[in-house]
Amino acid sequence: MHPTPRNRRALLLAAFTLLLAACGDKAAEPAKAGKPALTVTTTTPVQAMLPVTLAATGNLAAWQEASIGAEAGGYRITEVLAGVGDRVRRGQVLARFANDTLEAEVAQARAAFAEAEASAADAANNAARARTLQQTGAMSASQINQYITAESTARARVAAARAQLQAQQVRLSQTAVHAPDDGVISARTATVGAVVQNGAELFRLIRKGRLEWRAEVTASELGRLTAGTRAIITATSGARLEGRVRMIGPTVDPQSRVAIVYVDVSPLPGPASGSARAGMFARGEFDLGAQPALTVPQQAVVVREGFSYVFQVQPDNRVRQVKVQIGRIADDRLQVLSGITSDMRIVASGGGFLNDGDLVRVAGGPAAAPASAASGPARPASASASAPAAAASGASR
Repeated sequence: MHPTPRNRRALLLAAFTLLLAACGDKAAEPAKAGKPALTVTTTTPVQAMLPVTLAATGNLAAWQEASIGAEAGGYRITEVLAGVGDRVRRGQVLARFANDTLEAEVAQARAAFAEAEASAADAANNAARARTLQQTGAMSASQINQYITAESTARARVAAARAQLQAQQVRLSQTAVHAPDDGVISARTATVGAVVQNGAELFRLIRKGRLEWRAEVTASELGRLTAGTRAIITATSGARLEGRVRMIGPTVDPQSRVAIVYVDVSPLPGPASGSARAGMFARGEFDLGAQPALTVPQQAVVVREGFSYVFQVQPDNRVRQVKVQIGRIADDRLQVLSGITSDMRIVASGGGFLNDGDLVRVAGGPAAAPASAASGPARPASASASAPAAAASGASR
């Protein structure tokens, strides 16, 4: 059966349509290959001065702690005037003992002293009269010597009575317990009614209220620290403190190979200021100065399979994945130890969505050459799309 002229025309139109569609698909492939994967902004590595720090941990402790004990033993405590946490001044009375017996002994010693002084005055008068009669011969030399000796003896008794009175007064003063320095009471064992022995501890005092940070530093790091090195410390309570190295411990623990660095601290303003306490754990960093470093934004670094990468934008706007070695972190920048140079253009952010060789569009920059070249062959695709419509209209005729 031979096809009619109308059927022959329809077959030719269908073949032409298939041919145009095939050419359109092939023309679309370069256009798809030249489409940018992402619009990015670029940056270049920057030389910056990065701080050099040394991290350490340790406990806060009292700078110096004073033990306040009983100087008079065997007496009953009648008053306790200070408690744990109280700030006290030098010489402030912290506790008192019963002093009735001692006051009576002081009165007795004072009377004995007055009696000795009266006897000494009488002996002095007798000795003076004897000396006036020494040249007249009315009194023998032995009698004169007796009066002079009696005067000296009476004077010695006055000195002994004075010393006894002073001793009793000292004992009486010891019935009041005084603070030896300004500071904060850190412990108290004194209780009203207790009878304590001589030397028994009643209070413990943090002198001046000062704390220190006892940082643990490995032996290999000790050489980087000197007296006066600045440190910033954060206690577990959130309190922040500023400190200076006062002394580096003279020994290193033979087991842990760690030395103690003593840092004088003072509180910094903040919501937790003043909450640091002796015995509290704290972390800190010693400020060792600053060093120049090549840095990039943190967002520019992509971590894949345990390695760090940046994406370099090449002249044709394709990216190259570059492996880098990362060093210290400072604010929002990372130190790059190796892998890049200061003149490289790298993707500032969004590198996690890119692969090696991807075409990108640089924000604010010229269009990529491959993308513009690919736009030409893409036109026949639209023509091929219109061709089936024309063929269909012809077939309908």
